[in-house]
Amino acid sequence: MIKKVKVEDAIGMILAHDMTKVVPGDFKGAAFKKGHIIAEEDIDELKSMGKNHIYILELDKNTIHEDEAAIRISKAAATSEIILEGPSEGKVKFIASNKGLLKINTKALEKINEIEGVVLATLHTNTLVEKGKVVAAAKLIPLVTERERIETVEEICRELGNVVSIKEVKNYKVGVVVTGTEVYEGIIKDKFGPLLREKASYYGCTVLDVLYAKDDENMIRGCIEDLLNRGCEIIVTSGGMSVDPDDLTPSVIKSVSNEVVTYGSPVIPGAMFMIAYRGNIPILGLPACGMFFKVTVFDLVFKRLIAGDKITKKDMATLAHGGLCQECEVCHYPICPFGN
Repeated sequence: MIKKVKVEDAIGMILAHDMTKVVPGDFKGAAFKKGHIIAEEDIDELKSMGKNHIYILELDKNTIHEDEAAIRISKAAATSEIILEGPSEGKVKFIASNKGLLKINTKALEKINEIEGVVLATLHTNTLVEKGKVVAAAKLIPLVTERERIETVEEICRELGNVVSIKEVKNYKVGVVVTGTEVYEGIIKDKFGPLLREKASYYGCTVLDVLYAKDDENMIRGCIEDLLNRGCEIIVTSGGMSVDPDDLTPSVIKSVSNEVVTYGSPVIPGAMFMIAYRGNIPILGLPACGMFFKVTVFDLVFKRLIAGDKITKKDMATLAHGGLCQECEVCHYPICPFGN
């Protein structure tokens, strides 16, 4: 319902239309937008525009303004690791309070966005985000809506859980085993060791040691056991991951593990990737593609491991959708479809 009131009486009320301000030769535009809630400091400005009366929007008990709606949607959807900023123009931003792995409850997200007039948009789940990153935003499309719709959003979040959360990442101790007789004997220069140190550092982790082994099962196994005994929390083996007779790494990983999640991944580059577990410690088999591509399946998996995720066969299978790298001339990962 639209009602005419004196400017002085409009404090706390909702403006029913845009208020245009004209400064000859300097400015013409909306000084106050439709939906703005009139504040005491707005009165002098409105009077300077020649507005002694304005039209305001009156809400009944069954309707809710876009600002209140956006706040309630956001509070229902976000966990404590999220800072809420706004509303501004009816939109509330979700900001990461710390570095971590973004988690999106996609089932709840989809149900919320099926509600007429309600918008909740997010980054992709399992995106590694820095402190201060905007990870989601909530908004109402109309200026006002029925309270029942917002109550439905809140009920969805109670039933299915929060939509937006962040898992903190930690500094894991990483052990690296580089396999291959040609590397061990110095016939070719090792590229994996320096590369994996660089990768670990990028993800905030520390490589405890890089060990080298010939194409010998006992030697490879001994290196892995040594690193486990020294407290490494993630083991990465490189090389020897194909089906060639000299490539023994997969069989060794299997022999030292309690659980093999998968040998082979639906990600290119990274099809010959392997992941297994010794208790809670992940053991990765990284194929040679890691030396030639900036981003591989390793990056898609490692960011989740440092957030404490336990990788399952289903997790690996879901990587197939978006698992084909486009091999762009200039790599823009993670701002690209790879892994999303």
